[in-house]
Amino acid sequence: MPWSVRWVGGRGAQSQKQCKKSSFAFYQAVRDLLPVWFLEDMRTMEVFHWEDGGKVSVYSPSEALLYALVHDHQPYARHLLTKFPQSALAVPSQSFSCCQSSAPHLAMAVRYNRVRVLFRILKAIQAFPPSDRAGHLDRRGCSRVEGGKTALHVACELVRPECLLLLLGHGASPCLQDGAGNTPLDTLLQQISHTPAANMRAKLLCLDCLFLFVPQDLQFTMKQQLLDNRQRWQDLLGENRFQCLLGLAPPSLFVGAMRVLIRTISPEHFPEALDDLPLPHFLKPLDLKLES
Repeated sequence: MPWSVRWVGGRGAQSQKQCKKSSFAFYQAVRDLLPVWFLEDMRTMEVFHWEDGGKVSVYSPSEALLYALVHDHQPYARHLLTKFPQSALAVPSQSFSCCQSSAPHLAMAVRYNRVRVLFRILKAIQAFPPSDRAGHLDRRGCSRVEGGKTALHVACELVRPECLLLLLGHGASPCLQDGAGNTPLDTLLQQISHTPAANMRAKLLCLDCLFLFVPQDLQFTMKQQLLDNRQRWQDLLGENRFQCLLGLAPPSLFVGAMRVLIRTISPEHFPEALDDLPLPHFLKPLDLKLES
C-alpha cells in the first residue's frame, strides 16, 4: 500500500495532520481506480476519515460518489448507486458542497461529462418518489457559486449533447430559469452567439435536442436579441430554426413527428427505446449506446 496511515486518537495538531493524510489517501485511492472492495474497506474504516468542522467523520456514499465522478471510476459509482441509491445521492456534508439545499451529483456528472455515470444516476433517480425525483432533476445550484443553474443549464453552457438528451428524456424541465433569469435555451443561445466558430455542430445538435422537448410558447430572454439581429441569427442557426424559435413558422414535420414519438417513451425506458422508434437510424437525435 503506498500510504502510511496510523490510527488517529487525540485532537491535537498531530491528529489533524494525520487526518488530512488519511483523507487524501482515500481520494488518491479513488483517483488511482483501485478495486471497489478495497475502496469500500477504506471508506468504512474509521482510520480513513476527514475532519468536518473539527469533528472526525468517515466518508458517506454521497461523498464517495463525488470522488468517483471526478475520477470517472465507473465500477465504484455503479456499486454505490446500486447498493446505496438514496444515500449515494443525498446531500453531502458542507465541506463537499457549498450549498446544503440539495445534492450536486447530477450537475457534477454533466460538468465532468461523465455520460455513463450520469445515465446510472438518472436510472437510480427513477426509483425515487416523484417529489424527490423532481428535486434531483431540477436542482438549482448555489446562487453564489453556480448562479442558480440546473444540470440542464450546465449541459447547455458546456455544450454536452449526450448529457442534455439524457436529462431531458428523464424528465428534467427545460423551462426553469437560473439566477439571472435565463432558461437552458437562453444559455445555449448565448454560447452560440459568443463563439460561433467553435464547436458549432455540437451546439446546433443541443439546440435540436431542446426543440424536441421545449413547449412552443416558451418565453426566453434572448428572443429580443434574435428579433433585433435577424440576419446574424439566421446565418448562425439557419432559417428554419430561426423561424421556429420566434414562432414565425411551425416546426418542421420531422421535429413535430419526433416530439410526438418521444412523448411516448417513459423515462424508465429512455434512451433505450429510441432504438425502437419507427425512423431510419440516421434520423435519430443521438446514437447513445449505454449499458442498462
